[in-house]
Amino acid sequence: MKVLLIGATGTIGRAVADRLSAKHEVIRVGHADGDYQVDLGSKASITSLFDQVGSVDAVISTAGLANFAPLNDLDDAAFELALTNKLMGQINLVRVGRDHVNDGSSFTLTAGILARQPIPGSVAISMANGALESFARAAALELDRNKRVNVVSPAFVKETMEMMGMDPTPGISAADTAKAYEAAVEGNDTGVVLDAPDYV
Repeated sequence: MKVLLIGATGTIGRAVADRLSAKHEVIRVGHADGDYQVDLGSKASITSLFDQVGSVDAVISTAGLANFAPLNDLDDAAFELALTNKLMGQINLVRVGRDHVNDGSSFTLTAGILARQPIPGSVAISMANGALESFARAAALELDRNKRVNVVSPAFVKETMEMMGMDPTPGISAADTAKAYEAAVEGNDTGVVLDAPDYV
């Protein structure tokens, strides 16, 4: 299977690439590095990416920017970033990509636990995550030619928690998180949210 992985140089993305590359051809895409580059906040950049890569069997996004800050500190630009990058960037991977993928292909987007278990400071991220879950459920009803779309919802990743100086004990490793992405790509589900803790 030919898999296009956006966010392949991030913590989760690297783990997903490592897990899938044993069985599939993984095309690694980053913002500034990787096999190809893309600006997730630009629909034109996404279109250019698909034009360069050609047809694929699966598209995975482990990317998307949004600010973590208290509601009172979030200005219009902060909400715009979450909406244009993490939300519309991943939605546009489906909107543009559906004409560049093979029959029976899949799209796997990334939301997160904060969609349903928000914490103080997560307003912008929780907003985008919740919208992505709803988008996948609805879009799955309309994709043609047996195409699928799902969302993986990671919990807090141990490696990220360590980088932030947090106690990583309650987190899940990137390697274990990658199992949910594998299930999304290799399974038959569509319109579902795959919670990473369920695959540990």
